[in-house]
Amino acid sequence: MNKVLEEFSKIGIIPVIALDHVEDAQPLAKALIDGGLPCAEVTFRTDAAEESIRIMSEKFPQMLVGAGTVLTTEQVDRAVNAGAKFIVSPGLNPKVVQYCIEKGVPITPGCSNPSDVEVAIELGLEVVKFFPAEAAGGLNMIKSMAAPYTKMKFMPTGGINAKNITSYLDFKKIIACGGSWMVNKDMIAAKDWAGITALTKEAVSTMLGFTLLHVGVNNPDENAALSDSNKFGELLGEDVKVGNSSIFVGTLIEMMKKPGRGTHGHIAVRTNYLDRAMYHLEKRGFEFDESSFVYNEKGEIKVAYIKGEIAGFAVHFNQK
Repeated sequence: MNKVLEEFSKIGIIPVIALDHVEDAQPLAKALIDGGLPCAEVTFRTDAAEESIRIMSEKFPQMLVGAGTVLTTEQVDRAVNAGAKFIVSPGLNPKVVQYCIEKGVPITPGCSNPSDVEVAIELGLEVVKFFPAEAAGGLNMIKSMAAPYTKMKFMPTGGINAKNITSYLDFKKIIACGGSWMVNKDMIAAKDWAGITALTKEAVSTMLGFTLLHVGVNNPDENAALSDSNKFGELLGEDVKVGNSSIFVGTLIEMMKKPGRGTHGHIAVRTNYLDRAMYHLEKRGFEFDESSFVYNEKGEIKVAYIKGEIAGFAVHFNQK
Protein backbone atom coordinates (compact mmCIF):
# COMPACT_ATOMS: atom_id res chain seq x y z
CA MET A 1 0.00 0.00 0.00
CA ASN A 2 1.15 3.55 -0.77
CA LYS A 3 2.96 5.26 2.14
CA VAL A 4 0.36 8.04 2.33
CA LEU A 5 -2.44 5.48 2.57
CA GLU A 6 -0.48 3.61 5.27
CA GLU A 7 -0.26 6.91 7.16
CA PHE A 8 -4.02 7.35 6.78
CA SER A 9 -4.54 3.94 8.35
CA LYS A 10 -2.37 4.81 11.36
CA ILE A 11 -3.94 8.24 11.89
CA GLY A 12 -7.46 6.80 11.61
CA ILE A 13 -9.34 10.10 11.23
CA ILE A 14 -8.73 12.51 8.35
CA PRO A 15 -10.06 16.03 9.11
CA VAL A 16 -11.91 17.45 6.10
CA ILE A 17 -11.58 21.23 6.02
CA ALA A 18 -13.21 24.05 4.07
CA LEU A 19 -11.44 27.38 4.57
CA ASP A 20 -12.81 30.70 3.39
CA HIS A 21 -9.89 32.79 4.67
CA VAL A 22 -6.21 32.11 4.12
CA GLU A 23 -5.27 33.63 7.49
CA ASP A 24 -7.07 30.75 9.23
CA ALA A 25 -4.84 28.08 7.70
CA GLN A 26 -1.87 28.30 10.07
CA PRO A 27 -3.75 28.45 13.41
CA LEU A 28 -6.14 25.72 12.27
CA ALA A 29 -3.26 23.44 11.30
CA LYS A 30 -1.65 24.02 14.68
CA ALA A 31 -4.94 23.28 16.46
CA LEU A 32 -5.20 19.93 14.65
CA ILE A 33 -1.60 19.01 15.42
CA ASP A 34 -2.02 19.99 19.07
CA GLY A 35 -5.16 17.86 19.18
CA GLY A 36 -3.35 14.80 17.83
CA LEU A 37 -4.38 14.73 14.17
CA PRO A 38 -1.43 15.92 12.04
CA CYS A 39 -3.42 15.66 8.83
CA ALA A 40 -5.84 17.73 6.76
CA GLU A 41 -7.84 17.30 3.58
CA VAL A 42 -8.37 20.87 2.40
CA THR A 43 -11.32 20.99 0.03
CA PHE A 44 -10.95 22.88 -3.24
CA ARG A 45 -14.39 24.41 -2.80
CA THR A 46 -13.09 27.86 -1.87
CA ASP A 47 -10.69 30.41 -3.30
CA ALA A 48 -8.56 30.08 -0.15
CA ALA A 49 -7.87 26.36 -0.62
CA GLU A 50 -4.70 26.51 -2.73
CA GLU A 51 -2.88 29.07 -0.58
CA SER A 52 -4.09 27.36 2.61
CA ILE A 53 -2.46 24.11 1.47
CA ARG A 54 0.76 26.00 0.75
CA ILE A 55 0.80 27.64 4.17
CA MET A 56 0.06 24.42 6.06
CA SER A 57 2.68 22.47 4.11
CA GLU A 58 5.39 25.10 4.58
CA LYS A 59 4.70 25.97 8.23
CA PHE A 60 4.14 22.38 9.36
CA PRO A 61 6.21 19.98 7.23
CA GLN A 62 5.37 17.14 9.66
CA MET A 63 1.72 17.47 8.70
CA LEU A 64 0.13 15.32 6.00
CA VAL A 65 -1.75 17.88 3.90
CA GLY A 66 -3.80 17.07 0.83
CA ALA A 67 -6.52 18.46 -1.40
CA GLY A 68 -10.15 17.34 -1.46
CA THR A 69 -13.04 17.95 -3.85
CA VAL A 70 -10.57 17.91 -6.75
CA LEU A 71 -12.50 17.75 -10.02
CA THR A 72 -9.99 18.51 -12.79
CA THR A 73 -6.38 17.85 -13.78
CA GLU A 74 -5.75 21.59 -13.55
CA GLN A 75 -6.78 21.50 -9.89
CA VAL A 76 -4.45 18.52 -9.36
CA ASP A 77 -1.53 20.60 -10.63
CA ARG A 78 -2.45 23.59 -8.49
CA ALA A 79 -2.84 21.45 -5.38
CA VAL A 80 0.40 19.52 -5.87
CA ASN A 81 2.37 22.69 -6.66
CA ALA A 82 1.02 24.14 -3.40
CA GLY A 83 2.34 21.15 -1.46
CA ALA A 84 -0.55 18.67 -1.42
CA LYS A 85 0.68 15.13 -0.72
CA PHE A 86 -2.56 13.44 -1.73
CA ILE A 87 -5.70 14.06 -3.76
CA VAL A 88 -9.28 13.18 -2.87
CA SER A 89 -12.26 13.58 -5.21
CA PRO A 90 -16.01 13.23 -4.57
CA GLY A 91 -16.52 10.94 -7.56
CA LEU A 92 -14.49 8.72 -9.87
CA ASN A 93 -13.27 10.61 -12.93
CA PRO A 94 -10.97 8.21 -14.84
CA LYS A 95 -9.14 11.10 -16.49
CA VAL A 96 -8.26 12.71 -13.16
CA VAL A 97 -7.34 9.38 -11.58
CA GLN A 98 -5.08 8.38 -14.48
CA TYR A 99 -3.44 11.82 -14.42
CA CYS A 100 -2.62 11.45 -10.72
CA ILE A 101 -1.27 7.94 -11.24
CA GLU A 102 1.00 9.14 -14.02
CA LYS A 103 2.31 11.94 -11.78
CA GLY A 104 2.81 9.57 -8.85
CA VAL A 105 0.29 11.42 -6.69
CA PRO A 106 -1.89 9.25 -4.38
CA ILE A 107 -5.57 9.71 -5.21
CA THR A 108 -8.66 8.41 -3.44
CA PRO A 109 -11.72 8.92 -5.65
CA GLY A 110 -15.28 8.74 -4.37
CA CYS A 111 -17.23 5.56 -5.09
CA SER A 112 -20.71 4.63 -3.93
CA ASN A 113 -21.55 1.60 -6.07
CA PRO A 114 -19.90 -1.60 -7.37
CA SER A 115 -19.46 -0.23 -10.89
CA ASP A 116 -17.28 2.61 -9.59
CA VAL A 117 -15.23 0.16 -7.53
CA GLU A 118 -14.60 -2.00 -10.59
CA VAL A 119 -13.40 1.04 -12.54
CA ALA A 120 -11.07 1.87 -9.62
CA ILE A 121 -9.71 -1.68 -9.65
CA GLU A 122 -9.13 -1.49 -13.40
CA LEU A 123 -7.16 1.74 -12.81
CA GLY A 124 -4.99 -0.04 -10.25
CA LEU A 125 -6.27 1.63 -7.07
CA GLU A 126 -6.12 -0.05 -3.66
CA VAL A 127 -8.32 2.38 -1.71
CA VAL A 128 -11.41 4.36 -2.63
CA LYS A 129 -13.42 6.95 -0.78
CA PHE A 130 -17.00 5.91 0.02
CA PHE A 131 -19.04 9.09 -0.37
CA PRO A 132 -21.47 10.28 0.82
CA ALA A 133 -21.11 7.55 3.44
CA GLU A 134 -24.22 7.79 5.60
CA ALA A 135 -26.49 8.99 2.79
CA ALA A 136 -25.30 6.17 0.50
CA GLY A 137 -26.11 3.39 2.96
CA GLY A 138 -23.42 3.70 5.60
CA LEU A 139 -21.48 0.78 7.05
CA ASN A 140 -23.95 -1.87 5.89
CA MET A 141 -23.56 -0.70 2.31
CA ILE A 142 -19.77 -0.79 2.55
CA LYS A 143 -19.83 -4.31 3.99
CA SER A 144 -22.18 -5.52 1.26
CA MET A 145 -20.23 -3.84 -1.49
CA ALA A 146 -16.83 -4.94 -0.14
CA ALA A 147 -17.68 -8.65 -0.10
CA PRO A 148 -16.81 -9.44 -3.76
CA TYR A 149 -13.84 -7.06 -3.84
CA THR A 150 -11.53 -8.79 -1.38
CA LYS A 151 -8.50 -6.54 -1.87
CA MET A 152 -10.20 -3.16 -2.03
CA LYS A 153 -10.11 -0.87 1.03
CA PHE A 154 -12.42 2.03 1.79
CA MET A 155 -12.26 5.50 3.35
CA PRO A 156 -15.83 6.61 4.16
CA THR A 157 -16.60 10.32 4.36
CA GLY A 158 -19.89 12.12 4.88
CA GLY A 159 -21.92 11.84 8.06
CA ILE A 160 -19.07 10.38 10.12
CA ASN A 161 -18.99 11.69 13.69
CA ALA A 162 -17.92 10.84 17.23
CA LYS A 163 -20.93 8.55 17.69
CA ASN A 164 -20.29 6.25 14.73
CA ILE A 165 -16.54 6.52 14.08
CA THR A 166 -15.57 3.29 15.86
CA SER A 167 -18.40 1.34 14.20
CA TYR A 168 -16.81 2.16 10.84
CA LEU A 169 -13.19 1.63 11.91
CA ASP A 170 -14.01 -1.76 13.43
CA PHE A 171 -14.52 -3.06 9.89
CA LYS A 172 -11.08 -4.15 8.71
CA LYS A 173 -11.60 -3.03 5.12
CA ILE A 174 -11.89 0.58 6.25
CA ILE A 175 -8.45 2.18 6.58
CA ALA A 176 -9.62 5.56 7.93
CA CYS A 177 -12.61 7.87 8.04
CA GLY A 178 -12.88 11.43 6.77
CA GLY A 179 -14.69 13.78 9.11
CA SER A 180 -15.38 17.43 9.73
CA TRP A 181 -17.06 17.44 13.15
CA MET A 182 -13.85 18.47 14.91
CA VAL A 183 -13.34 21.39 12.48
CA ASN A 184 -16.78 22.91 12.74
CA LYS A 185 -17.20 25.87 10.34
CA ASP A 186 -18.74 28.02 13.05
CA MET A 187 -15.71 27.41 15.28
CA ILE A 188 -13.38 28.31 12.43
CA ALA A 189 -15.35 31.51 11.79
CA ALA A 190 -15.11 32.33 15.51
CA LYS A 191 -11.39 31.47 15.45
CA ASP A 192 -11.96 29.12 18.36
CA TRP A 193 -8.69 27.24 17.92
CA ALA A 194 -8.69 25.99 21.52
CA GLY A 195 -12.16 24.55 20.98
CA ILE A 196 -11.04 22.79 17.79
CA THR A 197 -8.02 21.35 19.61
CA ALA A 198 -10.32 20.06 22.36
CA LEU A 199 -12.70 18.44 19.86
CA THR A 200 -9.77 16.91 18.01
CA LYS A 201 -8.37 15.42 21.23
CA GLU A 202 -11.83 14.07 22.02
CA ALA A 203 -12.07 12.51 18.54
CA VAL A 204 -8.72 10.73 18.97
CA SER A 205 -9.67 9.62 22.48
CA THR A 206 -13.00 8.23 21.24
CA MET A 207 -11.27 6.38 18.43
CA LEU A 208 -8.58 4.80 20.62
CA GLY A 209 -11.01 4.05 23.46
CA PHE A 210 -8.48 3.57 26.26
CA THR A 211 -9.89 1.65 29.24
CA LEU A 212 -8.18 0.17 32.29
CA LEU A 213 -7.81 -3.59 31.84
CA HIS A 214 -6.07 -4.48 35.11
CA VAL A 215 -3.36 -3.48 37.57
CA GLY A 216 -0.52 -5.92 38.11
CA VAL A 217 1.20 -5.92 41.52
CA ASN A 218 4.68 -7.36 42.09
CA ASN A 219 5.12 -9.69 45.06
CA PRO A 220 8.27 -11.21 46.60
CA ASP A 221 6.91 -14.77 46.31
CA GLU A 222 3.83 -16.89 45.65
CA ASN A 223 2.75 -17.06 49.28
CA ALA A 224 2.64 -13.28 49.61
CA ALA A 225 0.75 -13.04 46.31
CA LEU A 226 -1.83 -15.61 47.41
CA SER A 227 -2.32 -14.03 50.84
CA ASP A 228 -3.00 -10.56 49.44
CA SER A 229 -5.06 -11.96 46.57
CA ASN A 230 -7.42 -13.53 49.09
CA LYS A 231 -7.71 -10.21 50.92
CA PHE A 232 -8.54 -8.39 47.67
CA GLY A 233 -11.01 -11.15 46.83
CA GLU A 234 -12.84 -10.61 50.10
CA LEU A 235 -12.68 -6.84 49.72
CA LEU A 236 -14.10 -6.79 46.20
CA GLY A 237 -16.27 -9.90 46.37
CA GLU A 238 -14.37 -11.42 43.45
CA ASP A 239 -13.11 -14.93 42.72
CA VAL A 240 -9.40 -15.65 43.04
CA LYS A 241 -7.92 -17.61 40.12
CA VAL A 242 -4.40 -19.02 40.41
CA GLY A 243 -2.36 -19.16 37.21
CA ASN A 244 1.16 -20.18 36.30
CA SER A 245 2.90 -16.86 36.91
CA SER A 246 0.21 -14.77 38.58
CA ILE A 247 -3.06 -14.77 40.47
CA PHE A 248 -6.08 -12.85 39.20
CA VAL A 249 -8.63 -11.28 41.50
CA GLY A 250 -11.62 -11.00 39.21
CA THR A 251 -10.35 -9.15 36.15
CA LEU A 252 -9.08 -5.94 37.77
CA ILE A 253 -6.08 -7.07 39.80
CA GLU A 254 -3.21 -9.37 38.80
CA MET A 255 -0.93 -10.40 41.68
CA MET A 256 2.46 -11.50 40.34
CA LYS A 257 4.02 -14.53 42.06
CA LYS A 258 7.43 -12.87 41.79
CA PRO A 259 8.69 -9.42 40.79
CA GLY A 260 7.99 -8.70 37.11
CA ARG A 261 8.14 -5.61 34.92
CA GLY A 262 8.01 -2.30 36.75
CA THR A 263 9.26 -1.45 40.24
CA HIS A 264 5.82 -1.93 41.76
CA GLY A 265 4.14 -3.81 38.93
CA HIS A 266 2.34 -2.97 35.73
CA ILE A 267 -0.80 -1.27 34.43
CA ALA A 268 -2.65 -2.81 31.49
CA VAL A 269 -4.72 -0.59 29.21
CA ARG A 270 -7.10 -1.89 26.54
CA THR A 271 -7.51 -0.02 23.26
CA ASN A 272 -9.82 -0.37 20.27
CA TYR A 273 -6.91 -0.33 17.81
CA LEU A 274 -3.44 -1.12 19.09
CA ASP A 275 -1.68 -0.22 15.84
CA ARG A 276 -3.25 3.24 15.84
CA ALA A 277 -2.65 3.67 19.57
CA MET A 278 1.06 2.95 19.07
CA TYR A 279 1.23 5.52 16.24
CA HIS A 280 -0.47 8.24 18.28
CA LEU A 281 1.50 7.50 21.45
CA GLU A 282 4.77 7.64 19.53
CA LYS A 283 3.69 11.04 18.19
CA ARG A 284 3.28 12.07 21.85
CA GLY A 285 6.90 11.11 22.54
CA PHE A 286 6.55 7.60 23.96
CA GLU A 287 8.59 4.65 22.72
CA PHE A 288 7.64 0.98 22.68
CA ASP A 289 9.79 -1.93 23.80
CA GLU A 290 9.88 -4.32 20.85
CA SER A 291 11.06 -7.17 23.07
CA SER A 292 7.71 -7.00 24.89
CA PHE A 293 5.53 -7.48 21.82
CA VAL A 294 3.09 -10.38 21.82
CA TYR A 295 1.60 -11.38 18.46
CA ASN A 296 -1.60 -13.13 17.47
CA GLU A 297 -1.91 -15.92 14.91
CA LYS A 298 -2.12 -13.34 12.09
CA GLY A 299 1.20 -11.78 13.08
CA GLU A 300 -0.47 -8.65 14.49
CA ILE A 301 0.75 -7.13 17.74
CA LYS A 302 -1.77 -7.74 20.53
CA VAL A 303 0.29 -6.62 23.56
CA ALA A 304 2.99 -3.91 23.74
CA TYR A 305 4.80 -2.22 26.64
CA ILE A 306 6.06 1.35 26.50
CA LYS A 307 9.69 1.82 27.48
CA GLY A 308 10.39 2.89 31.05
CA GLU A 309 8.01 3.30 33.97
CA ILE A 310 5.39 5.76 35.19
CA ALA A 311 5.10 6.14 38.97
CA GLY A 312 6.98 2.87 39.37
CA PHE A 313 4.68 0.94 37.04
CA ALA A 314 5.38 -0.54 33.64
CA VAL A 315 2.52 0.13 31.23
CA HIS A 316 1.32 -2.14 28.47
CA PHE A 317 -1.46 -1.77 25.91
CA ASN A 318 -3.68 -4.62 24.74
CA GLN A 319 -5.70 -4.93 21.57
CA LYS A 320 -9.41 -5.09 22.43
